[in-house]
Amino acid sequence: MVAPGQWFGLGLRLSAQAAAELAESPELRAEALDVFSEAQMYPFSVNAFPYGKFHGGSVKEHVYSPDWRMLDRRNYTFQVADVLASWLPEGVDGSISTVPGSFKAWIKDPAGVSAMAENIGAVAAYLAALREDTGREIHLGLEPEPSCYLETTAETIAFFKNELWSTGVEEIKRIRKCYTKDAEEIIRRHIGVCFDTCHVALQFEDPVEAIRSYKAEGIRISKVQLSAALMVACDPDGWEALKPFAEGVYLHQVRGRTSAGNVLAWNDLPDALADIDGQEGVEEIRVHFHVPLFFKEAGKLASTAATLSPEFFHELRSGVTSHVEIETYTFDVLPKEIHPGDVVKSIAREFEWVQGHL
Repeated sequence: MVAPGQWFGLGLRLSAQAAAELAESPELRAEALDVFSEAQMYPFSVNAFPYGKFHGGSVKEHVYSPDWRMLDRRNYTFQVADVLASWLPEGVDGSISTVPGSFKAWIKDPAGVSAMAENIGAVAAYLAALREDTGREIHLGLEPEPSCYLETTAETIAFFKNELWSTGVEEIKRIRKCYTKDAEEIIRRHIGVCFDTCHVALQFEDPVEAIRSYKAEGIRISKVQLSAALMVACDPDGWEALKPFAEGVYLHQVRGRTSAGNVLAWNDLPDALADIDGQEGVEEIRVHFHVPLFFKEAGKLASTAATLSPEFFHELRSGVTSHVEIETYTFDVLPKEIHPGDVVKSIAREFEWVQGHL
């Protein structure tokens, strides 16, 4: 058991359909709350990244749709916030993780960027009103991810400074009829970053430096998702070992680092496998394929879990965020070569790994 005799914090995933049904039905929310209480669990976070289907069929780049240019994404987030507010225990803040703006290839002009900032600003205004009405504080975390509009720490900071703290603030002022200072406080309280350590590692960024960069800019770390990416040396045996991971459900972005420190990018693993001739000078390959935190290596395959250093966990213990979550979701598509077996036991092993490092 992971938490014998204790209440256990629960991270949920709610689709748009589930969020709409729960938001419209106090009875369904009460029934769910009874189930949580019986199991001594309390929801504190919701993954509102995937809008629709996420398992059991091809997802790929459709996971980012609708993106933050669209009212469907905004309204879905409103409903998730309403549901989470009704479930949060008193004194516990809630987090919602979401799409990092959009899939990068979909953003063609500045109007699309402004639309994203306006809709995110509208959510900040909504969360501020929800806090006033219910006493529950909820924050939205944009989750930077490779091949998305926000993929690096620098890009994310720039979006906050150049868009959210201007266009987003103006939208809050319009909705709430408030002063600039009040709108800025609202957006800093209710909009932040969902810091996924797999995604940070994929960009060959240092997670400690990334967290400190957000802190220096006053950007809230809404939630830290502890996860690890697949890693191999760039040689024929390494590429051969990656072939079983080229499955058809999720988008597996690939990044490679050259001996000169340059980072090369492919949107999906099959694209990288088909571009062997374009790999000259690449020393290491990292793949957006979440592997269990306790996984170390199997033949040529390794993991980025080593980037989660003692210094990184020291940052977590310093109070950089109130929410830490384990984020391995690929058990259903892990090749048998590295599948850890029983999923329940594997999840328990991940919690033990995290507790040991914390």
